[in-house]
Amino acid sequence: MDPVTLKLLPKAELHLHIEGTLEPELMLQLAAKNQVALPYADIDEVKAAYQFGSLQDFLDLYYQGMSVLQTAGDFYDLTWAYLERCREEGVVHSEIFFDPQGHTSRGIGVDIAIDGITRALAQAHSEWGLTACLIPCFLRHLSEEDALETWEELQPHLSHFTAVGLDSSELGHPPEKFERVFAKVREAGLKVVAHAGEEGPASYIWGALDLLKADRIDHGVRCLEDAELVERLKAEQIPLTVCPFSNVKLCVFENLQSSNVKSLMDAGLCVTLNSDDPAYFGGYLNQNVLETAAAQGLSDSEVRLLLANSIKASFLPDSEKQRHLAALSSSTD
Repeated sequence: MDPVTLKLLPKAELHLHIEGTLEPELMLQLAAKNQVALPYADIDEVKAAYQFGSLQDFLDLYYQGMSVLQTAGDFYDLTWAYLERCREEGVVHSEIFFDPQGHTSRGIGVDIAIDGITRALAQAHSEWGLTACLIPCFLRHLSEEDALETWEELQPHLSHFTAVGLDSSELGHPPEKFERVFAKVREAGLKVVAHAGEEGPASYIWGALDLLKADRIDHGVRCLEDAELVERLKAEQIPLTVCPFSNVKLCVFENLQSSNVKSLMDAGLCVTLNSDDPAYFGGYLNQNVLETAAAQGLSDSEVRLLLANSIKASFLPDSEKQRHLAALSSSTD
C-alpha cells in the first residue's frame, strides 16, 4: 500500500504513551523554559541518546525526558504535537496512555497532567473531529500499594478516563501483583488494558485475562508460544495492540522481517498496529504500518484488515465504530 492511500484510510491508534511522543526538539525547548538541566549539549546529543541499546537504557531516557514536563501547558504542547500527527496521518481515533506515577513521583500533580492533555484532546475534537480516550497506567515496577494510592488520587478525574492500564518493566512483575487495584478499576466501570507477553512470558497474558480481566492485551506477541492461549484469543477475539518498531528497538525481534505480525494474523487473531513510543522508537503509526507491511509481505487487503481491527478493538461506541468501518469499506469501491 502506498503512503497516500494509507493516509486517506480511517484508522485508530490504541497503544500510544503520550510521554513517548516527546521529540528531541520539544524536550530541549521545555528544558530551557523550565530550567531543567539535561546531560546533553545540543540536539545531536539528544538524538544520539535516543539510539539506546536496551530496555533499561530506554526507560532511563524515557523517565529523564519526563522531567521537562512541569506545567499543564507543557502537557498540552506535548499532546497537541501528537494530535497534529494524527491529523496528518488520517488517524480518526486515539486511545492515549499516560503514567501518573511518573509525574507525581517528581511533584507534578495528576491534575496538572490531566488538565493539559484533556485541553488538547478537546481542541482537536472541536477543530477537526478527532476522538480520543485517556488511559492512565500503573507502573508495574512499583508496588501495588503505590498503585492503590495513585488510584485514590485519580478519583476526582475518573470522568476523563475510559480504561486503566498496566505498563513499564514487565519481567518479574506479573499481573497478579496488581489484582486488587484492578478489581477497584472494574468496580468503577472502567475497561482494563495491560501490557503482557512482550518481555514477559505467555503466562502473563493468561494472568492479565483471568486475574485483571483485561479487555485488551498490549503487545501480546509471545502468545504464539502457547497454543491453548492462541485458541482462546482467537475464540474471544481479544485484541492485541502490537507495536512493530518497539519490538525491534527493544530486541523482542531482530528486525521487522522476523516479527510475527503475519503469523498472528494467520492464526485468526485480532491484531492492530501501533507506534507505542514513536519519538524513541523511530516512527509514528503510518510508518509502522507501511514498513511492517513491506517487511512481512502483507497484501493491501491485509493492511485494511489491520485498520478495521483498530477500529473494532477501540472503546468507541458501536455507532462510531460502524461509521468509521463504513468509511473504510467504501474506500475500496
